[in-house]
Amino acid sequence: MPLPLEGRSAVVTGAARGLGRAEALELARLGAAVVVNDYGQPGRDGSGDASAGPAEEVAASIRAAGGRALAHTGDVADHEQARELVELAIAEFGQLDILVNNAGILRDRMVFSMSEDEWDSVIRVHLKGHFNTTHFASAHWRARSKAADAPVYGRIVNTSSEAFLAGSAGQPNYAAAKGGIVGLTTSTALALAKYGVTANVICPRARTRMTADVFAGFKEPGEGQEAGGRDALDPLAPEHVAPLVGYLASPAARHVNGQLLVVHGGMVAVVERPRVAAKFDTKQDAFTYDELDALLTPHYAGRPRGETFAAAEVLGLRHE
Repeated sequence: MPLPLEGRSAVVTGAARGLGRAEALELARLGAAVVVNDYGQPGRDGSGDASAGPAEEVAASIRAAGGRALAHTGDVADHEQARELVELAIAEFGQLDILVNNAGILRDRMVFSMSEDEWDSVIRVHLKGHFNTTHFASAHWRARSKAADAPVYGRIVNTSSEAFLAGSAGQPNYAAAKGGIVGLTTSTALALAKYGVTANVICPRARTRMTADVFAGFKEPGEGQEAGGRDALDPLAPEHVAPLVGYLASPAARHVNGQLLVVHGGMVAVVERPRVAAKFDTKQDAFTYDELDALLTPHYAGRPRGETFAAAEVLGLRHE
């Protein structure tokens, strides 16, 4: 029986460690040839010298298991290096079928303390990095579709965060970038659907180098658990996230497009799009301050104190 992604090729960014590594290994396990992209800087804030070692180590692991893989160590936030990444996949494997955007850094600070560089660097790596690879991959799929005069196979899986959904107070740059990625994904989903391409976005929760301090208080499985057993897997392990990425990249997910899913610890939650909670119409040609005061002030006075557009309840989602 053929594997779900047999004959397909994929690019995974930020794939040397954590989530990206687990995703690259899962796509390869499902049969895809993989370009493992990672700039290789040791610091989670994007500091330190770039290195080819981390990406090559993952690619070597895939090859050792009988798969096809090569490493790319370019910076996806650089437009031309993102072009080179996509062109490498096409040159090596004949075409690109799957793009998983995962590369990112953290530079946390409260909004009143954040520097311009801390803002710009996070927006650049996360949001611009997602755009750059998406731009070149989508151009490839559009050209192939026009040449064939038919839809082609294309899958984009982008990475947002619960920080965007819940509104993380100490991460204004990260939350903004992750919110922008959701907007980029839904726009891309509508733009590329006619070419046969889907674009979806996940909000994963996992214990990685970037989140080590965030989940420091969450215990990992104890030594008394059976080695290799299901109970021995850390509920915050990236391996809980990777299968969803594999599914979204597969032919089985052809009808899943423009969707946002939260995933962690044996749980997947489909997040509904925003709904209109209330609507007010002016009784005149245009609203006045007094009319808005009479309508909106009592409306918000009756709502729970501290409630905002942020959906903090997603943080309480658990596997049951």
